[in-house]
Amino acid sequence: MMEFGLIGKKLSHSFSPNYFNEKFNLLSIKANYSAFEIDNAGEILNLLKLHPQLKGLNVTIPFKQEIIPFLDIIHPIAKEIGAVNTIKITNINGKYLLEGFNTDYYGFSKALASYDFGFKKALVLGSGGASKAIIYTLKLWGIEYEVVSSSGNGNLNYNQLNENNFSKFDLIINTTPLGMYPNVETFPPIPYQLAHENQLFFDTIYNPEKTQFMKKAIENGAMAVNGLKMLICQAEESWEIWNA
Repeated sequence: MMEFGLIGKKLSHSFSPNYFNEKFNLLSIKANYSAFEIDNAGEILNLLKLHPQLKGLNVTIPFKQEIIPFLDIIHPIAKEIGAVNTIKITNINGKYLLEGFNTDYYGFSKALASYDFGFKKALVLGSGGASKAIIYTLKLWGIEYEVVSSSGNGNLNYNQLNENNFSKFDLIINTTPLGMYPNVETFPPIPYQLAHENQLFFDTIYNPEKTQFMKKAIENGAMAVNGLKMLICQAEESWEIWNA
């Protein structure tokens, strides 16, 4: 039986196993999708030994960048983004060829197209692997952006957001894990009281369905959506890659 899966840390929040296994059942595909919690990216090598029928993997927090040195080929778009969330695995005479792709940018682009209000300037919260795919998409769309990060890797720090600059962003995107199940009470420290009706708050998190980030935006008059459509679109693109 073909095997597929997701690698990351603390994967109890993930909808991916149910999504793919339901897809397999519906299409009568003899395959299984599992969540593999690992402590470091190098464990992918042991995973292949334990699961020799693996054909593909999705990659989530915190390994979208750390996984790259363990791959044989990086797709040009993934290389430009600097992050991988999809791996195609080919067994050639007992040796594995690992190809890295990024479908996050595709999923985000498809999701954003549903809410295209002529965005001019975006604020990206976070500077990790997911952030890199978001930024790549914003560039494709010609949307100006700034990055805010507590790590110092962004253009701004959170404490620099105020009434003089926050209102100019019409798209605010959370790429951090703040608010993700099971830590559902957490949220990025931005001035939600300055949110207004001409802003869309996009959370790449999809579990819970409505995060604190989204709730606070809505309470202050803004629109807010979660990352479920992004997840579905990137997952379907992963499936296309695995079967190409």
